[in-house]
Amino acid sequence: MKTKNILLLAIFMIISVVSFAQGDNSVKGFVYEKSNGEPMMFANVYLEGTTLGSTTDINGYFSITRIPDGTYKLLVTMMGYDTIAEPISLKGNQILNKKFNLEEAAIKLEAVSITADKIEARTETKTSVVYITPKTITKIPTVGGQADLAQYLQVIPGVVFTGDQGGQLYIRGGSPIQNKVLLDGMIVYNPFHSIGLFSVFDTDIIRNAEVYTGGFGAEYGGRVSSIMDITTRDGNKKRISGKIGGTTFGAKVMVEGPLKKAKSDNDMTISFILSAKNSYLEKTSQSVYDGILKGEVLPYNFQDVYGKVSLNAPNGSKINFFGFSFNDQVNHYMPEGFTQPLDYKWVSYGGGSNFVLIPGKSPVLIEGNVAYSKYDASIEDGGGMPRSSSIDGFNAGFTFSYFLGKNTLKYGVELLGFKTIFDYRKSNGIRLNQTENTTELGAFIKYKWQLGRLIVEPSMRIQWYASLAEISPEPRLAIKYNVNDWFRIKAAAGMYSQNLIAANSDRDVVNLFYGFLSGQDNIPKKFNGKTVTTKLQKANHYIIGTEFDVIDNVTLNIEGYFKDFRQLTNMNRNQVYSESNHPNDASEVEWRDFMIENGKAYGVDFSVKYEFMRWYVWAAYSLAYVNKNYENAARQLINYRTHYDRRHNINVMVTYTAGARKQWEFSGRWNVGSGFPFTQVSGFYEHYQFDDLGMSIIEDYGDMGIIYGELNKGQLPWYHRLDLDVKRKFWFGDHIVLEADFSVTNVYNRQNIFYINILTGNNIYQLPLMPSLGLNLTF
Repeated sequence: MKTKNILLLAIFMIISVVSFAQGDNSVKGFVYEKSNGEPMMFANVYLEGTTLGSTTDINGYFSITRIPDGTYKLLVTMMGYDTIAEPISLKGNQILNKKFNLEEAAIKLEAVSITADKIEARTETKTSVVYITPKTITKIPTVGGQADLAQYLQVIPGVVFTGDQGGQLYIRGGSPIQNKVLLDGMIVYNPFHSIGLFSVFDTDIIRNAEVYTGGFGAEYGGRVSSIMDITTRDGNKKRISGKIGGTTFGAKVMVEGPLKKAKSDNDMTISFILSAKNSYLEKTSQSVYDGILKGEVLPYNFQDVYGKVSLNAPNGSKINFFGFSFNDQVNHYMPEGFTQPLDYKWVSYGGGSNFVLIPGKSPVLIEGNVAYSKYDASIEDGGGMPRSSSIDGFNAGFTFSYFLGKNTLKYGVELLGFKTIFDYRKSNGIRLNQTENTTELGAFIKYKWQLGRLIVEPSMRIQWYASLAEISPEPRLAIKYNVNDWFRIKAAAGMYSQNLIAANSDRDVVNLFYGFLSGQDNIPKKFNGKTVTTKLQKANHYIIGTEFDVIDNVTLNIEGYFKDFRQLTNMNRNQVYSESNHPNDASEVEWRDFMIENGKAYGVDFSVKYEFMRWYVWAAYSLAYVNKNYENAARQLINYRTHYDRRHNINVMVTYTAGARKQWEFSGRWNVGSGFPFTQVSGFYEHYQFDDLGMSIIEDYGDMGIIYGELNKGQLPWYHRLDLDVKRKFWFGDHIVLEADFSVTNVYNRQNIFYINILTGNNIYQLPLMPSLGLNLTF
């Protein structure tokens, strides 16, 4: 009944908006890049001499509404491209559909400082969001000779990276399970490889990545910390093109082109893009890097394939079909606390479709998607403790955007269904074997309201978790006030919830096994003396910040944030009894499979960006605190620092382009961070399992038992690393370019401790000084 009511409400909203999407003149359409037919994001489209205008979105779409009758000059501008000027006449509630193709300027005016970023900063709330394009990703020094999204994310304020081998990304206090990743609207359950330096995404197929570190709007749901929304390109609509590359870490190939070219402006096009990349680091670590690694093998292997076909209508409407296969394998790895090596692998695959629909007589943009994806992970070790996790399911959604002058109404529905299978044996021998089916239904509405210098963006999401029989109402709000042309104040707040649980403890520093659980009700009935009234994980976000255009081409961004994790579910590391076999007087904390925690993440992020002519400079500093609370067996609340609680984190990145044709690029990145907390060892003892009733403590030998100190009371030394990169381009025609890339990771060979092996006492270090060489041929 609840599902039916939500669907009826959504249908009513759709009919209502479309029915009154009448009246006033309007101009809408798309802006494309002439050379390849790709949509142009953030181009400025406006009526000269008026305040009426728009910025193109990720699809290249713009809409200018509520235009009075009259004659105007419509301008389309984008830095680095020739301006398009076209006279138009409007009267009698007329709607014009336009399509523009921007051509790269023959003469580039390097001193131009007015960019779409600045215009967008004054017209969008942009709280706790970073927009990333391939152009920005390639500015960072590469690790392994290939630019990658995973490497760029590490310089974003509020993002903490715990290590090169098996490390994870934590975003403003949120663990990986609390960060939702979308690829063309499809959920990707594990976006990063075990080596930690590479994602599953090929940089060359990315059109845009939006990273929300907190305070995101109601169009996103099902996670309590952050969102990463990635959109891929449609493929070259003009000619066959691509890239082939090889480095000392891995290789890649990307091909794109038209399957059907447009014979006129009123003809449809069909294009494709296909990408594949892999790693052979396990081989080169034993040959190329054998002397540097001193016999250590980096056993990391992966293969990623992504393909997409786009059907594009003349009016800008389009439908895409896509599919992927991502694989990761680690051979004979010896992590912390293990006495025997293990083999770990995960496989992820899926596919789907999304579309953009432009009704001819209404200023409404309709978007939709449907997708299926599957993720399987397993780990085998010689100790007889295999683990496996699987999640597969679908997600589908429809979003409607209606443009009301400078204001925008956006609403939609989302449906998810997935199945989780989990088989896990804890170190104490207790086994968890669960299969769950889950359905989630969400509906949202969002309105952006511009009142002079003030922008108000309230939104509301209703999330229904069918398997838990719970509804979560989640109001959210974003505000920005343009004090003047160079100073802006912004704020955001919201309520968030999620069902998914990590199939490992987020207290583990190194944990290659990354699995999923859902719909858990095997949690304590009480926490901190209060009855637990929900099985969901919940959090509230509060953010306030400012933006300064300090001088021309220099922008300073400051944001303070507070994430109140009101209820979290974690694997119960204090469990000593199984649920089916525990003493009657045992505390819930001693036999429940899962434990409840709460916590707080708060801090302040500073970032400065300077971009002018041939220079690009980025500097960021984060001051952060992440603390959680759990109950011990005596039901006492224990506060602890998480293992990813890095108090100070600094990133400085500088890129300079040289040469008459800008054929040289020099870049460097320096990262320094305070040490991570860790749990110290107080001592050892001989531990007997007594699995065999005939065991004798006099004649038989026990295992090594470990006495731990207080949780995360120790702290590792400070971390710092310098990376340098040099690129050189060679042209062999209009479209053929060879780029040579030489980079050095950890230039001064800093011995940064990853963790301390509790059994041997040895320090395990992150990557040493590692040079890499890469060649990329673009055609």
